[in-house]
Order: sequence, then C-alpha cells, then structure tokens
Amino acid sequence: MTDRFSFDDFDEARSPRAETTDFDRIVASGLSRRGFLTGLVAFGSGASVMGSLLRGTAAEAATARFAFTPIPVATDGTVHVPEGYEWKPVARWGDALFSDAPAYDAAKGVPSQGADRVFGENTDGMELFNIGGHQVIAVNHEYVNPEINLPAEQEEKVKSEADVRLLQNLQGVTVMEVAEGPDGWAIVPDSPFNRRITHLTPMRLSGPAAGHELLRTPADPAGTEVLGTLNNCGAGKTPWGTYLTCEENFNGYFGATDVGAKLPEAFARYGIEAESVYGYEQFDPRFDLAKNVNEPNRFGYVVEIDPADATSKPVKRTALGRFKHENAACTLARDGRVVVYLGDDERGEFLYKFVSTGVYAPGAPTDALLDEGQLYVAKFAEDGTGKWLALTPEATGMTAAEICIHTRQAGSKVGATTMDRPEWVAVNPRAIEAYCALTNNKNRGMKSNAGGDETPVGGPNPRAENHYGQIVRWYPADEDHAADSFRWDLFVMAGNPGVHKDAYAGSSNINAGNMFNSPDGMMFDQTGMLWIQTDGEDSNEGDFAGQGNNQMLVGDPASGRIERFLTGPKGSEVTGMTFSSDRRTVFVGIQHPGGDFPDMAGGLPRSTLIAIRRTDGATLA
Repeated sequence: MTDRFSFDDFDEARSPRAETTDFDRIVASGLSRRGFLTGLVAFGSGASVMGSLLRGTAAEAATARFAFTPIPVATDGTVHVPEGYEWKPVARWGDALFSDAPAYDAAKGVPSQGADRVFGENTDGMELFNIGGHQVIAVNHEYVNPEINLPAEQEEKVKSEADVRLLQNLQGVTVMEVAEGPDGWAIVPDSPFNRRITHLTPMRLSGPAAGHELLRTPADPAGTEVLGTLNNCGAGKTPWGTYLTCEENFNGYFGATDVGAKLPEAFARYGIEAESVYGYEQFDPRFDLAKNVNEPNRFGYVVEIDPADATSKPVKRTALGRFKHENAACTLARDGRVVVYLGDDERGEFLYKFVSTGVYAPGAPTDALLDEGQLYVAKFAEDGTGKWLALTPEATGMTAAEICIHTRQAGSKVGATTMDRPEWVAVNPRAIEAYCALTNNKNRGMKSNAGGDETPVGGPNPRAENHYGQIVRWYPADEDHAADSFRWDLFVMAGNPGVHKDAYAGSSNINAGNMFNSPDGMMFDQTGMLWIQTDGEDSNEGDFAGQGNNQMLVGDPASGRIERFLTGPKGSEVTGMTFSSDRRTVFVGIQHPGGDFPDMAGGLPRSTLIAIRRTDGATLA
C-alpha cells in the first residue's frame, strides 16, 4: 500500500471526503482560477502576504551566505551533493546495533528473531545529542515496506504472528552512538546508549488525558501504561536534552476482524476504520478494534525519550494533543516558558502551539513542563495577521482530557484555519520567527477536511488543487513565542515555471534552477539558514517536468534566495537531518529509495542514514 498510495490517499480511498462549494463560490463571484491566483501573486492575499519575496536585490547581497555551488536536478538512483562535498552511508536498514544481531541478507533482509537489534526501516526525523563527549543519534523509523520485509510469495501479507513481530520491531526509534573513523562515520556496536524502541516497548502516559476512560483497556485498566509508539515521523529536541518522537499516521495500524463491528463516531475524524494497512489485527488482538476499541486513543501523541539512559521508560505527553504529528519544534518564550510548535499532517488540518505553565531552568525538574500548559490552534487572517486560539473547556465545550484525545475536533470547534498539510515547523535561532512547510493539498478549494470543515482558497493557502506546496512564516507579537497573536507571510510558494505562467509557477524566488515540489522536512542551522527537504512527486513529467528526484535545498530568510544542495535516489524521500557537534558533518535520511540503493550491487533497497562533509574538513554551518 505504501508504494502505491500516500497515507492520506489510503484514508480517502476508505472514507471519501465530502465535496464542498467554496471553490464554486469563488468562480461564481467572477474570479476564474487563473485570474484569482495571478492577482494573488501580484498583490498578495492582503498586502503583506508575499512581502518577504519582493526584496529586490537582496538576493545578490546574500551570495556569501551560500558556501556551495548549487547542483542540478537528477533522476538516477543515487545521492548527489555539490563539488567539494562527499557523502557516505552511516547506518542502513538491517545494520547491527549489537554484536548478537542477526546478519542482514541482501535477498531477504532480516529475520523476525532479532529484528529489534538492528537499525530499523524508513528513517525520518532525527536529532544528535552530545552525551559526555559521545555522539548519540536518535532517529525515527516511520513505517515498513512489506514487499521487501516479507517473503515475496506472501504478496505483502502477514501470515503469522512472527510476521507481525518482524514488522513491529523494524519500526519505532533507534538510539545509537556513532563515531568518526578513518573511513567515515559508523555505528558503535554494543554502546551502552544503543537501544531500539518499537511497537512493543513499554511506555507511560502522562498529562491531562492519562487515566481517562477512553485510554483504559483490559490490559491497562488504569489507562496509564501503553506498549509502543507508531508511525514515528518528525522529531524535536528539548532544551534539557531529551528526544521528542512524533506519532503520525497511527490510524492505519488498526483494523477489525469483525468487519461489522460498530466503531466510535470520533474515529472517523482520524481515519480509523475496519481495514488496516498491515493486518496486525489478524494475529495481535491489541490492534483488533472488535476486541480493543480504546487502543487507538492511546496513539497519536508526542513521545519523550531520554537518549542518555537506555533503561528509561519513554513518556507519551498527551498535553501536546492527539493528531497526526509531523514534528515538535521547541523554543523558549521570553520568560523562559517552553513553547512547542506542532503540525497535523493531513489535508485541511491545523497548526498548533503548546505553551508550558512552568519555566525552564537548567538543572531544575522538567517532568511537568510538557504535562502542564495551554494548547492553542492557529487562525490566519487574510490581512497577514493571525491569532493563537486557546483550546480550553470554555471555548470548546470539552473537558481538558477530551481536548487532548480529540484535538482535531477541538480545533474545529474554535474555527481554526484549515491548512495545506502542515508538516515540519522550524524556529529560526537568529530571529524571532517560525516556519511551517505546507507540503501540498490537492483538495484545497475542492473538498472539506475529514471533519467537514471547509477549505477555502486564500490566506496562507492561496492555490486551489495545490500540488506544489508552500512555506508559511510567522512573527510572534512582541517578539515572544508565547504571544497569542502574530504577523505572517509566505517565504516561498513552490511551483514549476517551466510548465506554468500563473501562481502555479511559484513565487518570485522560484526559477528553473531551483524549482521543487512538496516541501516537508525543515531545520535551521546555527547561522540562520533554512534547510528544506522534499517528499513529493518525482515522475519528472507533466506538472512536475524538470523537477527530478526529491531533494534538499538551502534557503536564506533574509533574501528569500533558495539553492539546491542535494538530490536523492529515484523513488526516495529526503527526510530528517541533524549536525554533528563540531558542525563538520550533516546527517541526512534517505527514506524508501528505489533500485538497490545504497549498496548499488543488487539486492533490496535500504533506507539509509548518510553523512555529508566538506572534503577540506571545514564546518558546514
């Protein structure tokens, strides 16, 4: 399924979204799509919308900020980086974390027994931690590809409990020590920091939803303990040095052996239905909705992991809301409170912010900082302003626990802005501003979201049937991330100027030499440059002609200039990145590559964590 459809497409195939009339009303008002969008690019949706893209010769003045020669697109099966840089694999699916791990088989992958002792599949978000001089990377394994994990004769279907355990153990999170030697970076086998966190790892539930009746199951009548973390997508890093892994498309793991089982009405908003992606429910009753109807309510959270202690129990922080989390971007408010920005990666869903009640102080207890606070959802206005709407019992008519469990419904109740798939959020370390990648939304102006909220064209989502995506930026009031209002503009609208001459060509900082589609992952380096990774259409045909494979680009917030730094193998997503402590290496994830990457000698394709460095040994950022 994952090769043929995105998770969004899978959800919509099972439960088609309702049609809406917003786009019809726009047309009826006398504005054709071409005329409406061309006018938007020229004048902005409100005068400030595209202001950051119209800075004249600022791009030329910023040339010195790009320390590499931009590269062209590629359509082949390997990684390309600029002249003067090199890349090497660090960890591939199946590589051993421990000396007792099973050997990887180039034709069959890894066996079920010991699959939790190797580097997992489909890398995504990651962070590096310097723990007493040791370089420790925590990296997500978002999902699996049954067509390469299971025997070919099974046609991607699980046939036993052992099959289910294999898939469960190849997903989750890897925490591993890496070290640089004469041949480059590599895993340190048997390091005391090494651990695998899978779909079976015991975890604690905390925050307002912990213990609620909707989180109680026969195996956990108290509703405070859960096994595993599902579909780990983006990530985050707290000021106190812990890792935040984010549960995204958790709904696809649940199914019902009784297809006639009556499911709670609230499940529809999250795409939870009797049909699952992997078939876990056939052999693991925990995932059978006919037997454990509350189990899905225990997923869709941000999970905190201590990378310094391999014996510590991960904690699901329910105060950060339950939805399809992309990443968790942490920063501090002016008074020291913790602020976490969060995107809900589905068409027409919302952008959130959490502000802690307590103040972070180095060395002080931190356990309550992500349990006690206020969750907000974003409302964007056409005039370039916006507000954070507090999700309170008074505003929503829901209890605090219900808000944390049914967060999407709470956002709908207060009238939040439906967005074009809010993916990674990145906070600029050099300025009081934040960015969110709105990757694409073919339903914009055409269909409502899963909750029936309309998706009108306008504001930060200015194009109907948006196949290219954009990056929205906001500036908190009073230069304080805890403020409840902000100004916003668009840093870039991706597009194809070789195919289109209207708004689908992209914003003024997009040209034939740097065009891309579907911005997804984002991270700032310490100099304030924005690294952008893509997860989009790589057919190189039609609307996407000339855009090649997925890629990684670098953007300058001051000038708006964007240049291509890396291209991935055909079929892959470029996702997740983190820098070594000395800033001389950037680690990047290559997810679901095609062909035989990275071994390039036949065998199965392997998702891979790669290391990129300058050949002269200089710092990257």
